[in-house]
Amino acid sequence: MSLNVNEIFYSLQGEGARMGEASIFIRLTKCNLSCDFCDTDFAHGKTMSVTEILDEIRPFGCRRIVWTGGEPTLQLTDEIVAFFKKNGYFQAIETNGTREVPRGLDYIACSPKSRFETVKNVIPEVDELRFPMRKGDALPDVSTLPKAKRYLLSPVFDEQAIVRENVEYCVGLIKKNWEWGLSLQMHKLIEIQ
Repeated sequence: MSLNVNEIFYSLQGEGARMGEASIFIRLTKCNLSCDFCDTDFAHGKTMSVTEILDEIRPFGCRRIVWTGGEPTLQLTDEIVAFFKKNGYFQAIETNGTREVPRGLDYIACSPKSRFETVKNVIPEVDELRFPMRKGDALPDVSTLPKAKRYLLSPVFDEQAIVRENVEYCVGLIKKNWEWGLSLQMHKLIEIQ
């Protein structure tokens, strides 16, 4: 079992409902979308066996993994999730919701980028839905979305900087639609990986 890995790093969860939690990020290569606001290089990586990955993350001492990308569902399998579960790791995934997620994950953060209404057919229930929003973007209708514990709006930043109008727009939407919450990209604000 192996994965094409872009990078592995230890940091704090920078956004969403788990913001601030120490986590090991395993960024996988490849994505099936081309979002114009994406700030991630996921095109390049190296092939690593699950044992090599385990050897690299053990020294961190943390027991939380965040599978991210790119789009991790292009590579992550039930067997790989089971391997890390057997080794005592809590596993979260950050997915765009275009493909089914492997079984055995502990936390699913879904950030749909388009065709929001189709996500429900692929992943019927998630822990959080996180929507990147720019001023003027339409608020998705909750009734068309997967069941989630948290519905979050994430103002799109520009070149690692906060875009005030996007933040103000999201705050205004949330004040009118109380079932939504705000997710700022804290890691960018405090300048950590």
